[in-house]
Amino acid sequence: MLEAGNNSELPPIPGKRYFTIGEVSDLCGVKPHVLRYWEQEFPQLKPVKRRGNRRYYQRHDVLVIRQIRSLLYEQGFTIGGARQQLSSDTAKQDVSQSQQIVHQLRVELEELLQTLKR
Repeated sequence: MLEAGNNSELPPIPGKRYFTIGEVSDLCGVKPHVLRYWEQEFPQLKPVKRRGNRRYYQRHDVLVIRQIRSLLYEQGFTIGGARQQLSSDTAKQDVSQSQQIVHQLRVELEELLQTLKR
């Protein structure tokens, strides 16, 4: 698992529609119990719950989790401060998510280019 100060490069988000809590844990570098806690603390984070209360996260949920992780672990916000930051700066949040998507696409295109060069 990635440590708080060691997460400048998170793995790219696969092109799937739904992710399990274990997959999101690996993609975002946080443990599943932390994700469940963050669901209680951040109203923006609402994974779909299906049979047996199993959580299924969508791509936008993964992006929100990565943003929460950045606010808490990299920028040093408290839970309350991160919650306030997310709720008050929706335009800034959209820009950050767009930057994450662009970064994700760039990583995927570079991987594809390396594959094509072989």
